[in-house]
Amino acid sequence: MTEVISVRFRGGCKNYYFDPRGVQVKMGDQVIVETAQGPEFATCTEGNHEVEDSAIVSPLCAVLRMATDTDRRTVEYNKKKESEAFDICERKIADHGLEMKLVNVSASFDGNKIIFYFTADGRVDFRELVRDLASVFRARIELRQIGVRDEAKMIGGLGICGRPFCCSQFLDSFLPVSIKMAKTQNLSLNPTKISGTCGRLMCCLKYEQNAYEDAVKRMPKVESFVQTPDGPGNVKSVDLLRETVKVSLDSAPEPLKKYHNCEVCVLRNGKGSREGIEIPERPARYVEEHEEESFDATPILATPFYMDSRLEDAPVREKMGVEGSDSGKPRRRHRGGRRSRSGKPAGEGQQPKAENRQPRPNEEKKGGQGGQKPRPPKQQGPKQQPRPEAKAAEGGDSEEAKRRRRPHHRGGRRRSKGGEGGSPAPESE
Repeated sequence: MTEVISVRFRGGCKNYYFDPRGVQVKMGDQVIVETAQGPEFATCTEGNHEVEDSAIVSPLCAVLRMATDTDRRTVEYNKKKESEAFDICERKIADHGLEMKLVNVSASFDGNKIIFYFTADGRVDFRELVRDLASVFRARIELRQIGVRDEAKMIGGLGICGRPFCCSQFLDSFLPVSIKMAKTQNLSLNPTKISGTCGRLMCCLKYEQNAYEDAVKRMPKVESFVQTPDGPGNVKSVDLLRETVKVSLDSAPEPLKKYHNCEVCVLRNGKGSREGIEIPERPARYVEEHEEESFDATPILATPFYMDSRLEDAPVREKMGVEGSDSGKPRRRHRGGRRSRSGKPAGEGQQPKAENRQPRPNEEKKGGQGGQKPRPPKQQGPKQQPRPEAKAAEGGDSEEAKRRRRPHHRGGRRRSKGGEGGSPAPESE
């Protein structure tokens, strides 16, 4: 393992390793490094770290020093010098009548060398041009012919996707791209749609090529003979991303029906004859499994309000519109208002009942209110004294006691012919 730092030069996307020589460099720091062309100004992209010895190209150049304000002023002066050299070189090219296009100018950090990048369709004799430029700048002049892809990388711009060029953002080298990749991905072979600004095939065709090649191995080819849940047929089109096929059935050629790759059974892959092919039974219809939705929210009540007869949270019951009742069921409201057995509306002249009241002795004998079965007593205590109303009922002296003792569901409510609609009918003995 060797300790190195990664740096990137101006206008480049490739990282280079340099020996820090004990200097602690952080990401974003500007340093002066030694290169084969002399000292250069660079920016650190990754601080001190260790890499394998096999990843290093010997000999490993070293970091000279951290960049100072003087070094930064030198870089700004070189940029102005490059701009002037670009204009002078264009005039010289026009004077000599050379068929070449100047792309960029780069000056070294110490100013002893100037490199001119240009594009041309063929070989260009620029020996006279080099002599004129050397006499003007009094430095070493170098002219380099580059391709259209390198031109787009140096100039930069926006692609058809609306983002900056990949080559000028993160690609450290150009990937080989062929027209076969466009055919595999079912793209239009129109050159204007699959070509970049440089006029070559777009580099992004290489990004998803491996995924498409893997999908092609799993999917049937066009004109394959397949068995579907609706019968045999031929494949007319293939969607690699969704892994679906459109099949022309023998029983109904039109319209084409779409099936998932799991629904079809390939009997013959590609074009050919059907002779000697045994058609198996129809496969079952493929159904995608949907995951059950999980709810994180906890309900206010664990059980429905009509199943719990002992709700103690009154605000929740009022919010949900549930009226309190001993049986746990919502009260049924009668037309005209509910009246008591004495003929008066409920709530007038009566004391409010407690929620947890003790059952009366006569209710235990009758089964309790609401028809519930009486619970067996745990211990037999002393016999309770009957209430005064019950004693009066035995002697037959009180009509009110008879009404209370008589079940209210017998006879119901009757209306007298001459009475009011809301008054109870007289009960016959």
